[in-house]
Amino acid sequence: MAIIYGLHPVAPQRDRIEKIAKALKDGAVMLYPTDTVYAIGCDLNSKSAVERVRRIKQLSNDKPLTFLCSSLSNITDYASVTDEAYRIIKRLIPGPYTFVLPATKLVPKLVMSPKRKTTGIRVPDHPLCFALVEALGNPIVSTSAHITTDEEGTAAVPSGKEESFGKAELFDCFLKLVDIIVDDDSDPGYQISTILDLTASEPTVVRRGLGWEAAAAWVKD
Repeated sequence: MAIIYGLHPVAPQRDRIEKIAKALKDGAVMLYPTDTVYAIGCDLNSKSAVERVRRIKQLSNDKPLTFLCSSLSNITDYASVTDEAYRIIKRLIPGPYTFVLPATKLVPKLVMSPKRKTTGIRVPDHPLCFALVEALGNPIVSTSAHITTDEEGTAAVPSGKEESFGKAELFDCFLKLVDIIVDDDSDPGYQISTILDLTASEPTVVRRGLGWEAAAAWVKD
């Protein structure tokens, strides 16, 4: 059964952040809010936790996982960033963007795209996410926590017909699947991030989401 931590959305309590970070270091999986949707997350470097996240989302190992970094300099530790990509990322972060970039050796194989050797990285505009990444000292895996319904109308993750559920239903669905639920009093978002592929000489918008209009000014749509 998950432990629910109530945190202030703008100034999250330091002692609770540190407790969550310690649990993540020990392999915990959490449900937490971001600047787009609620996400399932864990320490990027915890293999057992990453495997659990994949099982919860029913994701095969060839499906890459996005993770959160705290800054542009933090991104460059985990991805190869060209001068052009650097300029684009600098203009858009923090914000609702996922950047697809060539992965460095610091990215675990279980997280990156095995064929392309790329990874998806975000720097969200969310004080709680920033506090968690800083306290943990490692990036945090971030994959959307969608609730769906099966043919009988029972809430499930992640297959079936997608529905819009409130926070109570979201928490109910994940209460026995994760170790920690982070509650900052916000309602679950339903708008996904914009995905920008910065691996080629000409950057492109892979998926339109929040903020895609601003991104389109810098990359090909």
